Amino acid sequence: MYWYCMKTLLLDPFSGAAGDMIIGALLGCGADIPAVTAAMASVVGPPGITTTDRCGIKAIRVETGAGNRRATLDEVLERLRLADAPPDALSMAERVFRRIHSGESTVHGHHVHFHEVGADDAIADVVGACTAFCSLGIDHVIVRPVRLGQGTLKGSHGNYPVPSPATVAILSEGSIPVRFTDVDRELCTPTGAALLAEFASFKPDSGGEGTIIAVGYGAGKRNPEDTPNVLRALLCTGEPAADNTIDILETNVDDATGEVIAYTLERLMQEGARDATASPLIMKKGRPGTMLRVICRHGESDRFCAILSEELGTLGIRCIPGVHRSTIERSITHAEVAIGDKTCTIPVKIGWKDGAAISMKAEYEDARLCAETTGTRYRDIARMAEYAVWQKIKRERL
Repeated sequence: MYWYCMKTLLLDPFSGAAGDMIIGALLGCGADIPAVTAAMASVVGPPGITTTDRCGIKAIRVETGAGNRRATLDEVLERLRLADAPPDALSMAERVFRRIHSGESTVHGHHVHFHEVGADDAIADVVGACTAFCSLGIDHVIVRPVRLGQGTLKGSHGNYPVPSPATVAILSEGSIPVRFTDVDRELCTPTGAALLAEFASFKPDSGGEGTIIAVGYGAGKRNPEDTPNVLRALLCTGEPAADNTIDILETNVDDATGEVIAYTLERLMQEGARDATASPLIMKKGRPGTMLRVICRHGESDRFCAILSEELGTLGIRCIPGVHRSTIERSITHAEVAIGDKTCTIPVKIGWKDGAAISMKAEYEDARLCAETTGTRYRDIARMAEYAVWQKIKRERL
């Protein structure tokens, strides 16, 4: 039987989060140090990686040694294309910087340069963190609430409140839980917030049970006496817990445009719905309408009802709670797809029945990105990834 063990990363930013702290924590969990060093060196210079002490905790300190040069988003993306890092890490790094750009745009409006995080050290931190993350082969990520400080800090437009407006925007857009404190300094940087938000997009289906196989502590620059200034990462393995109880929500609308319905479905999925669909129907008096159906985890129906009401203006939503869902065992593995001189890493979801693989599906977003960057048809990319995984399963059974 082909057996797959899920890897879950739990990030515990009890003292905040910054790019260097995240890299150090991932290195402590066993991330590929030569790969991380090479990636960071290719965009700035060789980093300094040392072991230090933070209130009695042995932690890894990462220093880029970079300057303060600022860059535009296009300049940052061009440097990423030239970086010596795996394709999946560079794709992730690009998404991180787009999160940062979106957060800063929310605060400052349209701008040319990054205000606080377009510097060389931020580029090195993001590339290094994404390379470290991808080297660990992580399936799921859990991010505990990140602590935020107070006070003010000096930025490019003068003094800013802590947490910075860009950090707040990034955490909000990434739905990262926070915990406010009375610590009078910045605990979470925009770079740290964007990395947490990107990693958290690898959401677990459920909490599950597992065994801790590695623990890493990434040291921050400061060394206060009362609290260890570290970010903790726990790497766990195990099978996810069964989560076979769902809630079903339904509502009929006859005054929503196709654009509104499409946006609502997209938002529902981004907020964590298991599924969201729209079906045409004929309503009373022969009027055409649409029924929206949402499948969510048991106990989350109130949150999704609120979204349906906000976006559609609907006055009534049917809730069918506690429905049992029959499932088969599932796992995710990664396939390398080579197109010319480019290689894409694509996650493929496998369905199992009695020890045999009975279904296989390439993850859409990754296959779509590969198709766009290589100029290849999407269905060809998906087929190549799925075929590669079939072959991998056959080899491992021999």
